[in-house]
Amino acid sequence: MSKSGPLRLLPEQLTVPIDLESLGFSTTDDLEPFKGILGQDRAVEAMHFGVAMKRAGYNMFVMGEPGTGRFSYAMRYLKAEAKRMPTPQDCAYVNNFEESRAPRALHMDAGTSGRFVEDIENLVDNLLATFPAAFEHPAFQQKKNAIDQKFNRRYDAAIESVERQALERNIMLYRDNGNLAFTPIREGRGLEEAEFAQLPEAERERYHADIAELEDLLSEALSSLPQWKRESSNELRELNEQTITEALNPLLVSLTERYCDNPAMCEYIQAVHQNLLKVVVELLVDERAELRSDAVKKAALIDHYSPNVIVEHSGSPGAPVVHEPHPSYDNLFGRVEYTSEQGALVTSYRNIRAGALHRANYGYLVLEADKLLAEPFAWEALKRALHSRQLKMESPWADLGRLTTVTLTPQVIPLSVKVVLIGSRRAYYMLQDYDPDFQELFRVLVDFDDHLPRTPDSIEGMAQLLKTRVDEEGMAPLTVAAVARILTYSARLAEHQQHLSASISDIFQLVAEADLVRELAGDRITDTGHIERALQAKENRTGRASARIREDMLSGVILIDTDGAAVGKCNGLTVLAIGDSVFGVPARISATVYPGSSGIVDIEREVNLGQPIHSKGVMILTGYLGSRYAQDHELEISASIALEQSYGYIDGDSASLGEVCALISALAKVPLKQCFAITGSINQFGEVQAIGGVNVKIEGFFRLCQARGLTGEQGVIIPRSNVPNLMLHQTVLDAAREGLFHIYAVDNVDQALSLLAGEDAGEPDEDGNFPAGSINDRVVRRLQAISQRNQHDDRESPGEAPGIEPLLKP
Repeated sequence: MSKSGPLRLLPEQLTVPIDLESLGFSTTDDLEPFKGILGQDRAVEAMHFGVAMKRAGYNMFVMGEPGTGRFSYAMRYLKAEAKRMPTPQDCAYVNNFEESRAPRALHMDAGTSGRFVEDIENLVDNLLATFPAAFEHPAFQQKKNAIDQKFNRRYDAAIESVERQALERNIMLYRDNGNLAFTPIREGRGLEEAEFAQLPEAERERYHADIAELEDLLSEALSSLPQWKRESSNELRELNEQTITEALNPLLVSLTERYCDNPAMCEYIQAVHQNLLKVVVELLVDERAELRSDAVKKAALIDHYSPNVIVEHSGSPGAPVVHEPHPSYDNLFGRVEYTSEQGALVTSYRNIRAGALHRANYGYLVLEADKLLAEPFAWEALKRALHSRQLKMESPWADLGRLTTVTLTPQVIPLSVKVVLIGSRRAYYMLQDYDPDFQELFRVLVDFDDHLPRTPDSIEGMAQLLKTRVDEEGMAPLTVAAVARILTYSARLAEHQQHLSASISDIFQLVAEADLVRELAGDRITDTGHIERALQAKENRTGRASARIREDMLSGVILIDTDGAAVGKCNGLTVLAIGDSVFGVPARISATVYPGSSGIVDIEREVNLGQPIHSKGVMILTGYLGSRYAQDHELEISASIALEQSYGYIDGDSASLGEVCALISALAKVPLKQCFAITGSINQFGEVQAIGGVNVKIEGFFRLCQARGLTGEQGVIIPRSNVPNLMLHQTVLDAAREGLFHIYAVDNVDQALSLLAGEDAGEPDEDGNFPAGSINDRVVRRLQAISQRNQHDDRESPGEAPGIEPLLKP
């Protein structure tokens, strides 16, 4: 233990204001705009490296807390770099005429997809103007009639040869609606059935035999009829194709010439040509087509041939930078939409919709890690795409058997994208620990610091950044005093006298609120008064919970003393966070000691309110007490420690300094001054360690004392290592200057104990003995007495097996 006493801090040590003269300007109008990002050199260097590295796997994870400028900087830098990159091709899906369920992807020069769609639509208009007019041309009709006549001549010749033989046998060949029949004739007319029945039986038999023979002759003569029909149909089809081709060539030649540099587009145009040979007849020339309107025909042709452009780069040149705020599976990978026709779901290549990966291909895709990880299927599918470097559009529900409708399988697209994940440190380390693929895919960490060093350069940069902000937002300029107050507020957010907060959004929020205060007041320039009123207004808006707790303390509902002295009790300091409101709250720490060997019972832990770190702090107390006071005897003690009137979960070890003081007070029966509140963590050697939230903790106890009336005796005891973290409110500073409130810094338990008890704790001599009558000496004597009593009780109970009770209850 150090023999130096506690340090009473001077008012100058409780904050570090900004020197106005060092700023060197009167208002922000005197400053130059800020360029770049303030104080994030490590992150900037990593971002430059990640963008420059083109190899696979060097995707980036931008790590930092919200408000540090990580997102805005990433977007701004990526857009600047993307402008220097080549513009990727447009992408469209077109009909696959051989397999409509597998649309083909068509890539074309950037900005040309819109013109190609217009060309296809013009082609459709020309088709409607050309057909069926081309089939009504006299030349086509003559050729069609010649084919029909050729077939008819063959048919008629076959019929006539049989008909002649029939007439020679007094039998006539009748044609009735395409049906052929033989009838006996007499005197140039056919016989009726009644007349035929009156003929002699021999004559009737002859007629029957002749007719049977003639039917055989007819069948033989017409045996080639199917072949003649096929030949006629083939000739007619060739004529149709020839006519369509002759009509289409003028329409398609210009398209082919325009897009001849792109083999895939030329191939598609040729496929359209071949498909039109069938579709024109079915859709435009067939008898059923005459019943359709031109609008229906045009819509059908466009749905069949017009490209479905999913990515078009017709705007500013350069690579795309896409931020997807809702990274669901469909929003990332695209989807196939469906329409209902007569109760059935149908789709086509025209219903394919692009995702963020399509739009960001050959550029940058910016995603927020927490949102991405919360979406079903999205993270695993993204990893697969980055591994394979292919963009495959499929439904994740198909693998689960949830998709029963027939869907499309669009052609896979090559994927070359750099993904930039933006997330917290928690998300980054969680992915590092639980996903082995993460490190392989995201090899570049862009780490944004939570604070900036408080140097002249960073102060100047922050002032320039404020100037840039107020100019961009059209706000009034800031005076140098207002800038200094904002910088002090930034150091308060950083909780360090030599740091500034990197949470730029909080700073900008304060500036915007102060500008509103200025506007309502009708002032021209924002000054410190506007800043202070904005801070006070925010505290009022979010201060209901803290005010209510303070009222309960003043009314005695919550028991907290700010004067007098008591054994086994002291005021600890806690931090409550409710929404965006964070404030300090005093809490009574109590300890009781009684004979026995049950160990030190942490009441919070026993009722499952104490969290691991708090329980660890209580266990450290045991180690400290044993090493400090029980070198010559066993540490046999029964004691309990509690944070009174705490009904929620408690974590952190910042109460361990107060707990050990309360426990020592109960052991030595030394009253502790209640005008003090104490915070600090201790180790097993009794050294006091730094804690968090020191400013709000001090101010929480100060406001209670202020409400009850400052006596000049009240104060807070903090670890000496927390002195650089002090950036206290002006009301606390004013009270300290007037000697009404005090801040003490301690290095060890004895120093804190001496302040609380108002007497020296007692330093051990070379043999480890404490001065007689000192607090520490009384603790040793009390522990010895308890140990001796426990040993006496053990001798009085011979029937019980000897054993060692645990020092700390599990």
